[in-house]
Amino acid sequence: MQIEVCAFSIESCLNAQRAGAYRIELCGGVYEGGTTPSYGLIQRARSVLSIQLYVMIRPRGGDFCYDDEELNVMRLDIQAAKKSGADGVVLGLLKPDGKVDIERTKELVDLAKPMGVTFHRAIDVASDPFEALEAIIQTGAERILTSGQQNTAVEGKELLQQLVEKSGGRIEIMAGSGVNADNALLLAETGVNALHLTGKSVRRGAMIYRKEDVSMASVLPADEYEIIYTNEANIKRLIKKLEGEAMNF
Repeated sequence: MQIEVCAFSIESCLNAQRAGAYRIELCGGVYEGGTTPSYGLIQRARSVLSIQLYVMIRPRGGDFCYDDEELNVMRLDIQAAKKSGADGVVLGLLKPDGKVDIERTKELVDLAKPMGVTFHRAIDVASDPFEALEAIIQTGAERILTSGQQNTAVEGKELLQQLVEKSGGRIEIMAGSGVNADNALLLAETGVNALHLTGKSVRRGAMIYRKEDVSMASVLPADEYEIIYTNEANIKRLIKKLEGEAMNF
């Protein structure tokens, strides 16, 4: 069982690596569910990590139907990730009708080579998950990250199992959203190839003086003086649970 950690900072990357993670999904835009990280963050992450590094390619938050200029940005970001030595990228494109945009996705998969490509949770808002599965396989992506079209992977575990069965080993299925040490074994029972989590904790930032009545972005759902980070102990606890179960067989 591969463990992938979604990280938004170098601190989180290093915590995940020390905890025993197999792969990092590097993102910016924590409050948007993950967007393309800065070029500097990609380069620094590559320099400090010995484990696999996959870079999110998502030019904005919101839906996954992109116009031509957004696609141009995605092409350039893929090339930047490749130049930085990333092992792969993470992306997902849909058409207005909720179907996978096979043509454009395949173009980006081909552009990314020899890097690998994970098709992210855009599948969770696709109109038909099984049609989307077959479409993603056609694009040449190596992996799908999904919560089983529910808010959490536990809620979507039935569909996760069905996707694993339907895929027949043609593509990896990775479960993500709400994954933690307490539900890891339950999700492993679906037959997925990997688990994806942030392992997050929250702490107060370094600022002592705080201008409490001024916000940099009114839509943010959290305290701007808090830091969200990957907690090494959370990842270790999950891995220990999986290893303990494996020893029973």
